[in-house]
Amino acid sequence: MKRTAQVLLLVLTGLGLLHTALFTDLYLRYVKEGLRPLLIISGALLLLLGLAHAMFDRGSGDAEDHEHDHGHGHDHSTAPRIAWLLFLPALSLLFYAPPALGAYTASHAGSETVKKQKGFAALPATSPLPMTLTDFTTRVQQDKELAIKGRSVEMTGFATPVRGGGWDLTRIIFTCCAADAQTVKVHMYGTPAPPANTWLAVTGTWHTQGALGTRTAAAALDVHATRNIAQPVNAFTDDLPLTPS
Repeated sequence: MKRTAQVLLLVLTGLGLLHTALFTDLYLRYVKEGLRPLLIISGALLLLLGLAHAMFDRGSGDAEDHEHDHGHGHDHSTAPRIAWLLFLPALSLLFYAPPALGAYTASHAGSETVKKQKGFAALPATSPLPMTLTDFTTRVQQDKELAIKGRSVEMTGFATPVRGGGWDLTRIIFTCCAADAQTVKVHMYGTPAPPANTWLAVTGTWHTQGALGTRTAAAALDVHATRNIAQPVNAFTDDLPLTPS
């Protein structure tokens, strides 16, 4: 890879990061929202570094030509040919963003183990009660007051088909980025599996399996109703959904 190509790679990568983080929400497919300023800074630095190299090379070109005229050539080292493949991710940031994690990833991952919680606040009287998948699982398996018993709840997530039949309502959670993603799932009963990666709001009641309030209780729901929704802005958290802007 020649020097000019190396400079172009820096510029393209910087522009790609700036485009993704400044003008779109695509960066949320790969990192948490709080990392946006770091992406913008990284993109700006790469762009400035590429432009600085271009200016330096332009300024030193005349001097090198003068030396070549006197017979003093230089052996410019080049990177391996495989380095050209680095242009693919750089260009993808500008023209084709890689797809977000979804049902394929979730189907090959176990469900996140919920942390032990000491005490639970009283549930509001709202019906159906909006809950996250983690909150629902925690209540089902740890709340000795059985406050979730008979309550109609509403949860949101995307559909993940299960081998052998059935499906899970799923959320993928980023601690920092896609590399450390964890999956939380609640199994659905009483309705056919929708297409994989379909985002849904699901209303139902706890599916009786195991002893409620203990670890034997299944994180599962008897579905009463479903409705399709747009993928929320905070798709890679297990928070109540935010409406896309």
